[in-house]
Amino acid sequence: MKKTVLVFSLLILALLLLFQFSKYTVISGDLNIEYIMAIIAIAFLGIGIFINKKTQKQPETYNDQINLQKVEELGLSKREYEVLKEVALGLSNQEIAEKLFVSESTIKTHVSNLLLKLNAKRRTQAIQISKDLNII
Repeated sequence: MKKTVLVFSLLILALLLLFQFSKYTVISGDLNIEYIMAIIAIAFLGIGIFINKKTQKQPETYNDQINLQKVEELGLSKREYEVLKEVALGLSNQEIAEKLFVSESTIKTHVSNLLLKLNAKRRTQAIQISKDLNII
């Protein structure tokens, strides 16, 4: 938070300095107004590019290797594993059922089995456990 306030304070200060400089140059008659506007535009372009690079998050590096041995150790069936991946995407039971062409009660059964096998109480906890075990 302090860093954000500092950055914006410096931007406001830079703006004030640019405007004071442009006011001085117009009064003294050294530069035409077009040059002043071009300098201000270039300055803002540079500031925008700088802020964009600073605020862009670097993609987190995930280990793309799925631990299939751990899936087998947990005793997850192929269909339960498919349901787990869909749950991790945030789909509801009905959406998963439609996607996998099964009934919603079948998905509820698979989710219940997943929660038991992963020793989780909620879907979100099952997802977190799965990520920790590197199976999704």
